[in-house]
Amino acid sequence: MKFNEYKYERPNFEKIESEYKKAIEVINNSDNVEEVVKVIDEINKIRNTYSTMRSLCMIRIQTNTTDEFYEKEQSFFDENSPHYGKFEFELANALLNSKVRKDLETKYGAQWFRLMEANQKVFSPEIIEDLQEENKLRSEYRKLTASAKIEFDGKTNNLSQMGPYLVHVDREVRKNAETKVMEFFAENEEKYDEIYDKLVKVRTSMARKLGFKNYVDFGYLRLGRTDYDSKMVANYRKQVLEDLVPVVSKIYEDKAKRLGIEDLRSYDLNVDFKDGDPKPIGDREYLVNQAQKMYSELSEETKEFFNFMIEHDLLELDSKQGKSGGGFCTYIPDYKSPFIFANFNGTSHDVDVLTHEAGHAFQVYSSRDFEIPEYYFPTYEACEIHSMSMEFFAWPWFELFFGKDAERYRYKHLASSISFIPYGVLVDHFQTEVYENPDMTPAERKAKWRELEKLYLPFKVYDNEFLEKGTYWFRQSHIFTTAFYYIDYTLAQVCAHQYWIRNREDSKKAWESYHNLCKQGGSKSFLELVEFAGLDNPFVDGTIKKISKHLFEFLDNFDQSKLM
Repeated sequence: MKFNEYKYERPNFEKIESEYKKAIEVINNSDNVEEVVKVIDEINKIRNTYSTMRSLCMIRIQTNTTDEFYEKEQSFFDENSPHYGKFEFELANALLNSKVRKDLETKYGAQWFRLMEANQKVFSPEIIEDLQEENKLRSEYRKLTASAKIEFDGKTNNLSQMGPYLVHVDREVRKNAETKVMEFFAENEEKYDEIYDKLVKVRTSMARKLGFKNYVDFGYLRLGRTDYDSKMVANYRKQVLEDLVPVVSKIYEDKAKRLGIEDLRSYDLNVDFKDGDPKPIGDREYLVNQAQKMYSELSEETKEFFNFMIEHDLLELDSKQGKSGGGFCTYIPDYKSPFIFANFNGTSHDVDVLTHEAGHAFQVYSSRDFEIPEYYFPTYEACEIHSMSMEFFAWPWFELFFGKDAERYRYKHLASSISFIPYGVLVDHFQTEVYENPDMTPAERKAKWRELEKLYLPFKVYDNEFLEKGTYWFRQSHIFTTAFYYIDYTLAQVCAHQYWIRNREDSKKAWESYHNLCKQGGSKSFLELVEFAGLDNPFVDGTIKKISKHLFEFLDNFDQSKLM
């Protein structure tokens, strides 16, 4: 079947509730492990079908945010998914208190039970209305951002389509493009402020109702963080500030010299070369064909995986009006299908996002036979190890995508992956400040963003008054949609850099380790997966400095004549 033949049907909540009640009754009363396992198998089919319908709805409304049918279906999920959360809460309660829990932990592993215990702490029927409000606000943010129609270069562009202008070889074009993009956000400033203010308040309300001081620890538990906390993350941020920010500043100093710009500005930071950054040498069809060749040569496993993606039309890559921005990978359980969503715009970002999301998709393809839905994907920070590492495993094939500019792209890719970490840490620090001080006004939040921006990104200087007052974060969807999901990218990047180092030393051994990690799915916690793969723990003092040494040796010894 092709993706457009995957059938959507609105879930029947009365039937779902009935099935959950029957399963819970058996789990509560049975001391026969085989009987309980049979019930778990049956209820997991119900859970997978619900997840399938929710994923199909989410994909189709984000592909076309003006689709009236799926807009109504998304509203249905916004309204009813908290009630589904109640069913999940009651099921987890039964499993955690089951007479045969020890046997179940032996069969399914401890991680499932740790995740359930975390979820129990952050759900109660009394917060259902808050969860419904949060869902509506998330959808409101997505729809508002997707509504952008920016007149530029004689065309009407959405935010993704403005991407090529933001990295244009002509500095004046870049500056004007940044101005036009931020005009959209300035025109909608009150709406963004209102949406975020309501999100902060509703999330804080949920946390306090369930006995938390604020949303920080509550948010960590919602993300399934069972083996690290905000104090460990704060120490990690300190490592980045002390050991990485100074050397990232040097990357930008070198870039300014290469570009011949004495007064580097915000609209220059994403450009690496005076004559323009490397661009893919073909269109969407070409890039997919080259990716198919790459994955056929990388391994038998990736060959099978990518052929599956193409055969079932599971790649939604074109940028178009009315489509949500960004990129993601999701999973459709009843069809055992990963799905990749992106917005190609003719820049090197197309290759970034294709290899990145393919990493997610390959991982879930590798672990899709787990009996427990929670094990299809690991928690977010571990998920990002797979995606970011896959970007590095693609290095030997970059000539397929960039031709003679492949070496320049390799330099840009590695330098950008290092430079990204302080920004990712800034996003996390900002969110921590916001949720520890939920009564901040919109103006105070913007001032805090700009204060932290100067700390972590001292090289970022604005000409734009709207950006200078601290509004860049309006563009960062994660801040609105999934609070605290951003430090994950940086933690994973530290791990992915280690796979880059390993791949240069012994590519076969590195790939075997990576593939084995993918097959673990979500059956282990983040730090357990790090240990399983033999990676250095990002939270341990000295890790950032140790890994950075290898990265900067490569950049410092790079043949500079290839960058001119």
